[in-house]
Amino acid sequence: MADTIDVLIPEEKIDARIRELAKQIDTDYAGKSVTLLTTLKGACFFSCELAKRLTVPVFMEYIQAASYEGKTSTGTITMKLDVPVDSVAGKEVIIVEDVIDTGRTLSAVKELIRERRPASLAVCSLLDKHECRIVPFEGEYIGFTIGNDFVVGYGLDWDQKYRNLPYIGIVR
Repeated sequence: MADTIDVLIPEEKIDARIRELAKQIDTDYAGKSVTLLTTLKGACFFSCELAKRLTVPVFMEYIQAASYEGKTSTGTITMKLDVPVDSVAGKEVIIVEDVIDTGRTLSAVKELIRERRPASLAVCSLLDKHECRIVPFEGEYIGFTIGNDFVVGYGLDWDQKYRNLPYIGIVR
């Protein structure tokens, strides 16, 4: 039996919000270049779309931290791919994330990058599940605040399925 997916945020609304975030980042980083530190795999789609809309010079780096198995957060953060120190030291770094939920993973990643002494460090997340916080955490650039539903699409997956959906949906 195929899964039923209800559209939560349509593609057009995502595109419009990414354009707004890009304008805000362009304003905040005018005259500077930014390093988008994309968290793999989920934020890949969002990060590419954001980068295409920025007018400030952009450098791309990647990091992979895992804390989920299926639909469940394990509570343990595992670094699967790290970024070289010289790629972030002294740079204007924006960690690009797909969704902030418990805050555990991003808190750990942000602390790791902070130790590498970037010129500045911010977080841009497509989604924020604020009601799921276990660790206090706030992103500087947020696309949409959503409830506690498990969502897929636009890079977000359920056991590697549904990343390629052009919208954010809820699996029923």
